[in-house]
Amino acid sequence: MARLGNILFILLLTGAAAAIAATAWLDRETKAPGPLTAEKLLYIEPGSPIKNITGKLLEAGIIQNDVVFLIDARWRNGQETLKAGEYNFPAGSSISGVITLLQSGKTWQRRITVPEGLTVAEIVALLQSEPVLKGAVNLLPAEGSLLPETYNFSYGDTRQSIIDRMEKSMQEELEILWEKRPPDFPLQTPQQAAVLASIVEKETALAGERRRVAGVFLNRLNRGIPLQSDPTVIYAVTQGSVKMNRALTWQDLKIHSAYNTYIVKGLPPAPIANPGKESLAAVLAPEKNDYLYFVADGSGGHTFAKTLKEHNNNVARWRRMQKNIH
Repeated sequence: MARLGNILFILLLTGAAAAIAATAWLDRETKAPGPLTAEKLLYIEPGSPIKNITGKLLEAGIIQNDVVFLIDARWRNGQETLKAGEYNFPAGSSISGVITLLQSGKTWQRRITVPEGLTVAEIVALLQSEPVLKGAVNLLPAEGSLLPETYNFSYGDTRQSIIDRMEKSMQEELEILWEKRPPDFPLQTPQQAAVLASIVEKETALAGERRRVAGVFLNRLNRGIPLQSDPTVIYAVTQGSVKMNRALTWQDLKIHSAYNTYIVKGLPPAPIANPGKESLAAVLAPEKNDYLYFVADGSGGHTFAKTLKEHNNNVARWRRMQKNIH
């Protein structure tokens, strides 16, 4: 009996030693740097079995020992906790690090920047050009209802989801700015402010001019003078669906359209583009001035005038500059 007890004791010790050695080996293998020499993006499909995930990681060169990965992942209940999505694996990621990242669900965030002043048609085209977004835009939103800025998204997000977020952002931004408008603000609704902001957006690219341009247009509205804004005529001609790759003509200025502010007083019925935050803020906190006119100054900005005579002189100067350029 004593001899049998000794044998059992030795077997237990041997088994314990083997278990300790195996645990140490697994710990060493899972924490060792992996084969990646540079960070790499990889998309894991929803519902992927753990063997498929292991195969993709091996094929992508993110891990080099699929057996160790499977052992460690199953040890950590990986089948249930590895999350789908696109991940950015750092160079040298260990097996342990790979599993931890897949369990975290911290997927790679992509970005798309929507410039200020694009029309809805142009924004939809921009989203269509992003290959990792899915699906179509179900229904074109109203012009001017989308807030241009940079949006984060993940692989497989839908184009419609970006549109929905842009609409919500515009509503929230407009509500915030509308509440801060001055007591004597002449426009009656947030929608009217969005309309004017879209015109300001298309008239000037200089942040420092936006409040002044907004003040000019509000002065004209208050005096019943047509806005005479070229971008509104361009929208009347193109409906915001195509670029106008030519100069406006006298015939264009006579077009019968509610968007032609040369022949229709007041604001157009809707925005002509999607204004950014700065243009919205400029309209809802305009510069107090006496200007009624402005014309390009040849340097990217504008020259402002209080009288028609002064404006005509500025226009003549601008035309002379154009002749010299050409």
